Amino acid sequence: MAKIPKPLSPGEEEFALHCRYAGISYVREWQFCKPRGWRFDFAFLAKMVAVEIEGGTWTAGRHSRGSGYEADLEKYNQAALMGWKVLRYTPAMVHTGTAIDEVRAALGR
Repeated sequence: MAKIPKPLSPGEEEFALHCRYAGISYVREWQFCKPRGWRFDFAFLAKMVAVEIEGGTWTAGRHSRGSGYEADLEKYNQAALMGWKVLRYTPAMVHTGTAIDEVRAALGR
């Protein structure tokens, strides 16, 4: 049976739009740690910058509950040990332009 992809989040779609408008190339769902299957929402490979759009932060979603939060810490710490700079944003931070402004700065644009 084919794996059915999950629906794309509005925050991720808006951030992708901001990147396209700014002329910034990215890779979606970049698997940075194959043994664990960990992926980044967005990766800017040349600079080893990753972006995670964290949904559910105001609704007791996965990223703000104990086990989900702990799993995120493990993932982000491993990414840092591998040399990645991981920037994390809520959909609200994407919407205000904070995310794209900081990503542009991290990429030297």
